[in-house]
Amino acid sequence: MPTSAVDRISVLLVEDDEGDAVLVEALLEDVGANVELRRARTLREASRLLPGSDCVLLDLGLPDTTGLDGLLHLLAQPHPAAIIVLTGMTDERQGMRAVAAGAEDYLVKGQVDGEALLRGIRYAVGRKQAEETQRQLRDEQLHAAEKTRLERGLLPSPILHDDGPDVQVRYRPGGSRMLLGGDFYDAVATPDGTLQVLIGDVCGHGPDEAALGVLLRIAWRALVLADQEPSRVLRTLHQILEHERHQPGLFTTACMVTISPDRRWARIYLAGHPEPMLLVGDEVVELPRDRAGLPLGVLPDSTWSGLDVPLPPGWKLLLYTDGLVEGRVAGDTERLGAERLIELIGQVRKERPDRAGHPSSLLDALISRVKELNGGELDDDMAVLLISEST
Repeated sequence: MPTSAVDRISVLLVEDDEGDAVLVEALLEDVGANVELRRARTLREASRLLPGSDCVLLDLGLPDTTGLDGLLHLLAQPHPAAIIVLTGMTDERQGMRAVAAGAEDYLVKGQVDGEALLRGIRYAVGRKQAEETQRQLRDEQLHAAEKTRLERGLLPSPILHDDGPDVQVRYRPGGSRMLLGGDFYDAVATPDGTLQVLIGDVCGHGPDEAALGVLLRIAWRALVLADQEPSRVLRTLHQILEHERHQPGLFTTACMVTISPDRRWARIYLAGHPEPMLLVGDEVVELPRDRAGLPLGVLPDSTWSGLDVPLPPGWKLLLYTDGLVEGRVAGDTERLGAERLIELIGQVRKERPDRAGHPSSLLDALISRVKELNGGELDDDMAVLLISEST
C-alpha cells in the first residue's frame, strides 16, 4: 500500500564502506520503503547532516572515530535522532554496549533483510518520538511544580489575628503567563488590633517587575512591623524603588489602608492607584480622590496624605489593581472600568443574594463575571482584596 509524503522517514546512513552502503540502499528499495535516504562517510559529515533526520544508521568503524565515540557525539547533539548502530557479525557485544549507551537498537550487517531493516527503522523512530513526548511531559510537570513553589514562596502569608477583620485575597497573573506579575499585596495586624493593608502594581510585566514588587512588599512589611508612620512608609518605598528599579522612569502605584482596632474608621493613602470601594449593605460607596498622590517613583519630592473614612456597621472594603477593570466587554470598545465594576457588584448581589453575603463567595462570583464579560482570562495581572468587618 503506498504511503504519503507526510509519512516519509528521513534516514541518514553513516557508512564509509561503499559495498555496505549499496547493500542498505538495495534492501530499502526492495521493500519499497518510503524513506528519504542521505549518506555521510564521516562523523563530521554526519554531524552536519543530522538536523532534520528522523533516524541514523551508524557504522561504528568510521575514519574519524572509533568505538562508541561517534555514537556518544551524535547523542550529545540537541534533539538527536533515533540511532540504530550497524555492527559486524563478530561484534554483537559492541552493539549491546551501544544500546546501553543510548542507541535505539543495533543491527548485524549481513544478517538483516529489507523488511527487518524497515521495521527496525520504524520502531526506532516510534520509540524516540515516545521518549521525546515523555520528556516534554516531564518538563511541563517540573515547570508547573517550580511555578507552584515560586508562587508559594513569593506570595505573602498575611499576618492576621483570629478576631480581626476578614481578609479575602485573589491573585492571578495575566493571560497565559505562568509566573507572578508586577502586582503585589500584603496585610499585617499589629498587636493593638490595627490592620495595615497594602496593594500595588509595578508598571510592566515579567520577572523583573515581579521581583521588584516582592521587594517593595517585603520592605513595606518590615516598615509596618517597625511601627513607622504610613506617610513615611510610602516615602521610603519611593526611595527604594528609585534605587532598585531596573530601568529609569519605572513607577509603581500603591494603595495603603489602616483600619482602626475598633473597625470604625479607615485611613487610606493613594499613590496613583485606583481608590478602594466601600460596600455597605446594598450600596457601593466610591471614595473621593482629593488626597490621591502621584505613583511611587515619578517625582523625587512626592508626598502622600491620608483620607479618613468612617466605616458603618457591616462594611466591606474592596481593594484591587487595574487588571480587574481593564478587561474588555463583549460588543463594546470600552474597557470595563470602575463605574461598570460598581454596576457589576450590584448585579452579582441581586442575582446571587445567597453568595453576596459571604465575602469569599462574593469575590469569586464578581471575578467570574468580569472574566465572562472579557470572554476569557484577563490580559493584565490582577490582585483583589476584600476586607470585611466580620465573616
